[in-house]
Amino acid sequence: MERITESPEETRALGRELGIQAQPGEIYCLDGDLGVGKTVFAQGFAEGLDIGEPVNSPTFTILQQYDGGRLPFYHFDAYRIGDVSEMDEIGYEDCFFGEGVCLIEWAQLIEEILPEDVIRVRIEKRPECGYENRRITVEGLK
Repeated sequence: MERITESPEETRALGRELGIQAQPGEIYCLDGDLGVGKTVFAQGFAEGLDIGEPVNSPTFTILQQYDGGRLPFYHFDAYRIGDVSEMDEIGYEDCFFGEGVCLIEWAQLIEEILPEDVIRVRIEKRPECGYENRRITVEGLK
């Protein structure tokens, strides 16, 4: 699936749409450059899971867990991971193989520990089409 969004609100709405469809055990790998809208997408995704609390990128904590929605939501930000073994320290396997849903920003940095059947979401800026214009590609949805 490929979608073009022209505002942060549209990017958030696509995240919400995917959050509504999310199933237990799914892992969404969210990649894109700095400032492309990954956190806006993640906030929409959380809304789709009926998470009522504010969602921010867990850049310094690596993992933020939200339990108040229809599924446990594990929001990772791997940007500051220096070595993939740091993921062991936070107990990533419990999240990856549990009853919740994971969304991992900067997932390409921990590629070696990702299961094969992840859902990949790539957000790309399209400055030639406008400052807020994004191409969002989703692969691996069932």
